[in-house]
Amino acid sequence: MVWVVVAIAVVIGGSALIVAIGARLPKEHVVSRKAVFNRQPLEIWEVIADIGNQASWRTDLQRVDRVPDRNGRPAWEETDRRGQTLTMETVQSLTPRRLVRRIADEDLDFGGSWTMEIGEYGEVTSLTITENGEIDNPVFRFVSRFITGQSATIDEYLTALGTKLGVEVTITSG
Repeated sequence: MVWVVVAIAVVIGGSALIVAIGARLPKEHVVSRKAVFNRQPLEIWEVIADIGNQASWRTDLQRVDRVPDRNGRPAWEETDRRGQTLTMETVQSLTPRRLVRRIADEDLDFGGSWTMEIGEYGEVTSLTITENGEIDNPVFRFVSRFITGQSATIDEYLTALGTKLGVEVTITSG
């Protein structure tokens, strides 16, 4: 019986500690990652700008469905591999150099944008993705910072893009 009480106390204490640490972390974060591809900027642009075909190469998506534009901007709903949906919109599109997308859902515990910038350096092209994120929930902040890592989604995206383009990528801080 004592062990049960101790186990419950450890779980409650651990949970309280996670919430307390998460509450002390900043709600907003910025993380930037960069990969270099042996491809032309327009080839990379065509892949990342093509909303309809994202699910064919992104390992984190089941499907993408176009939804009505928001304030004249293209919008779509992404369904991830767990069946959760997220509405996104394109905020800025400057072919083939800069693409800014943001989470359009307003009722989530998180939000933010990705700025994707394509740079050309001789025979190689870089793609730098900068996430400007915000996480309201302190438990999610703790998990993002200490367990999954704030760059995990960007790294997964860049790796999947490399696979789509048939090139091996090395990801560095942007």
